[in-house]
Amino acid sequence: MTDLTSPPARPESLKRDWSRLLAPYRKSSTGRSLFELALTAAIFIATWGVAWLAFKAGWWPVALLLTLPAGVFLVRLFMIQHDCGHGSFFEARAANDWVGRAIGVLTLTPYDYWRRTHAMHHATSGNLDRRGLGVIEMLTVEEYLALPPLRRLGYRLYRHPLVMFGLGPAFVFLLQQRVPIGMMKEWRTWVSTLGNGLAAAAGIGLLIWLVGLTPVLVVNTLTLLIAATIGVWLFYVQHQFEGVSWARNGEWKRDEAALLGSSHYDLPQPLRWLTANIGIHHVHHLSARIPFYRLNDVLKDNPELKSVSRLGLRESFACVRLALWDEAGQRLVSFRELRKRRAA
Repeated sequence: MTDLTSPPARPESLKRDWSRLLAPYRKSSTGRSLFELALTAAIFIATWGVAWLAFKAGWWPVALLLTLPAGVFLVRLFMIQHDCGHGSFFEARAANDWVGRAIGVLTLTPYDYWRRTHAMHHATSGNLDRRGLGVIEMLTVEEYLALPPLRRLGYRLYRHPLVMFGLGPAFVFLLQQRVPIGMMKEWRTWVSTLGNGLAAAAGIGLLIWLVGLTPVLVVNTLTLLIAATIGVWLFYVQHQFEGVSWARNGEWKRDEAALLGSSHYDLPQPLRWLTANIGIHHVHHLSARIPFYRLNDVLKDNPELKSVSRLGLRESFACVRLALWDEAGQRLVSFRELRKRRAA
């Protein structure tokens, strides 16, 4: 393959001891955590409640409109669950785990199973030799070209925006997470997935008894699909962007993978607040024990991190075309670019 660009320059920030510098930010505040949890849950439940009532009253356009803010606040609840999974939301592990499990019933995400796959993601992010659970599948150019035609087609369909951000989120949250894929022999992951499914089914049954079948199915399903799509989009642009860095085992370094393999998705307010600062993802990968409400403090006190792997909202939409890792050029390329290069 022809190298069309030079590898991205290594920022000065890679020379700093981030483990020591970020240690003061890792302590959570119980009061702040409870406030964030209560506020987010209250707005989410109130929005859902009004949507159900509006649907029952025949104001279904209002109900459908309300599923959008409900979906956004469900994403914010997922981000709190995410912090619980890292043990960063509360000091006590039991508090993190039980709050995470409770939110998991709303997000249809089995907490203990997800926590383990997400830990694998953090331990291997940016490592070409350790791609596995908890990630969006990405092939190198050479791996893609070595596939038979039918499997190439399957990968192209998988990476198509209508699948990635349309069918994909529904499949992951409604079907894939019902069983512990990749950990089928471990009884704890079965307890997590089956327990989450049973709790969700019981909750839906209770809501149908209280509110009615149609309002619950329509409002809840649309809310989940909106939240799932937003969630998959955020995860996608956090690791699939222009300038991202991937490396083989011998060259992979944790801090480099965090800073150059995770984006700073510089969202405008109030999107930054609504997504619980998850866009400051490079810092999150540097130290996952920092609660989300302290990530802004890290940027404020360490301004050199603001420009590292920065990705704006408008330019993030161009990331959709990126599909393959070119090891020669050390960059992501699109199917179209690969086709033009091969034709040349």
